[in-house]
Amino acid sequence: MRTERFTFAGHDGSELAARLDMPDGPPLATALMAHCFTCGKDIPAARRVAARLAGLGIAVLRFDFTGLGHSGGEFQNTSFTSNVRDLVLAAEALAGRDMPVGLLIGHSLGGAAVLRAAHDIPTTRAVATIGAPFDPGHVTHNFAGALEAIARDGSAEVQLGPRKLRIGRDFVRDVTGTRLEEAIASLRPALLVMHAPRDETVGIDNATRIFTAARHPKSFVTLDDADHLITRAADADYAADVIAAWATRYLELRRPAPPVGAPEGVTRISEADAGGFAQDIVASGGKHHLIADEPLSYGGTDRGLSPYQLLAASLGACTSMTLRMYARRKKWPLETVTVDVSHDRMHAQDAPSSGAERIDRFRREITIGGPLDEAQRSRLLEIADRCPVHRTLETGARVETVLHVPADA
Repeated sequence: MRTERFTFAGHDGSELAARLDMPDGPPLATALMAHCFTCGKDIPAARRVAARLAGLGIAVLRFDFTGLGHSGGEFQNTSFTSNVRDLVLAAEALAGRDMPVGLLIGHSLGGAAVLRAAHDIPTTRAVATIGAPFDPGHVTHNFAGALEAIARDGSAEVQLGPRKLRIGRDFVRDVTGTRLEEAIASLRPALLVMHAPRDETVGIDNATRIFTAARHPKSFVTLDDADHLITRAADADYAADVIAAWATRYLELRRPAPPVGAPEGVTRISEADAGGFAQDIVASGGKHHLIADEPLSYGGTDRGLSPYQLLAASLGACTSMTLRMYARRKKWPLETVTVDVSHDRMHAQDAPSSGAERIDRFRREITIGGPLDEAQRSRLLEIADRCPVHRTLETGARVETVLHVPADA
């Protein structure tokens, strides 16, 4: 993933700071992310969700709302309506780069904002919310003690977590006067509602009301015991995986043509976590996705198959497919095929190898079901050795490596 700095003019003309997380290849779609109330574009949850989507070929723009983070303007002069307008302007800026927004993602109050903004971003095909309130006015409980001062003086300084922010009277009036039920009921894009049942900041009843108000297609996924800010890396990764898998059903992914000479296209592997070993594997122009990882005992997070397990899976899958194709052509009564493949070495142990010659042994146990006679079973065993992956492993292959240096390096 590569990240570009991105700026655009907000609702009051102030320059808003954004990060555009781009996939390593041409983006297949574009997503726009709205952060939680007073949080910012760089909170860990937003970074991790954007990184996972970029690994799947989806570009993600995340920005600081007016008056927050690195963006210009005065926060005390903003409102829920102005946040929605900032989202629409961000989408227009992306459209100007020929990157129409197809997916909106909103966290907490940002979730409420994308539900409203979707009506003004016509290219939107899917909307995902994380811990979103049904009533935007819900956020005022964060500064309930200052409401009287805000009403009397026009604004007041409020302690929100580790920092103080000045909240204006217009913000309170706007957010408490906003009703989302009609906007949700008339939402045309597909909707994904994600919420943690134990969320102590925005209760799970908010998810129920959003989901009930929306029309189909709509989906709900629980975040189990995640906290409101999705601070744990595993929870952020899970949310990103679910959003990515769900959104591809509704986005019109613009898949690039495979290079000449590559019969099945390019399989792209990119780091999902630079602090560990998890890898995003994308094939067929983003249509198929896998995760590779290392076991916990070797410093990984065990979220996917190890490289050698992927190699064993390739051998086993190719074997099963080869047997099925042969039996189908012969019209033999082959009912089931199971292939167990084991390898006697771990990838993490081989990685620091000095390059000395070694022999890798794969043990393949094939179980075939159906009323087959002995001659047919013996023939299928012979056919297993004709599996293309089997032949590649036995005869060897040449790997050609070319180093590409990014243009902005």
